[in-house]
Amino acid sequence: MPLKTLIFDLGNVIVPFDFTRAYRRFEALTGQPPEQVRAQLSASGLFPKLECGQIEPADFVHRIGELLNAPMPMAEFRDLWVSIFDREPAIPESLFARLRERYRLLLLSNTNGIHFGWIHETFPLLRHFDHFVLSHEVKAMKPDPAIFAHAISHARAEPGECFFTDDIADYVEGARRQGIDAEQFLGLDKLLVDLRRRGVDV
Repeated sequence: MPLKTLIFDLGNVIVPFDFTRAYRRFEALTGQPPEQVRAQLSASGLFPKLECGQIEPADFVHRIGELLNAPMPMAEFRDLWVSIFDREPAIPESLFARLRERYRLLLLSNTNGIHFGWIHETFPLLRHFDHFVLSHEVKAMKPDPAIFAHAISHARAEPGECFFTDDIADYVEGARRQGIDAEQFLGLDKLLVDLRRRGVDV
């Protein structure tokens, strides 16, 4: 069936990122190597709680400061925390502008208020999206069926009339299990091929 809604992941699809940059910034503050910082953050379980909306950003920042013995004000932490992102998108705004003329556009992202707030301020291309489905707002993360249900509820289309792209294969499979047509994002060239195969004029 013809597509009506196109759904895009955010991180490493629209906006490239690399958490190593933040770990190196933490190294400068704490003297701990990036691998140790990453292990501590992972073991704490705080990041999934932030992205599921189970902890407020201010509390998250306070607890990370305690964990790493590196307390800092929110503004300083935010600058460090968003250092993971490239400043140029992987998909040009011009493509979203063209697609918006014919399709409903949704953003579907595992993210948090600190990251998304900065991205929303920094990347004007987000103005082309009709709705944002964000894990910290809907209290569910991909590949949980609940977050895809939220996306479908805002798609104004049947699942089979939606196309979704994500850089993580498990999330692509999660979308397919909900009846959404989906492909893994492996770069702009592949995305254009995937869209053209579905009759999307790009």
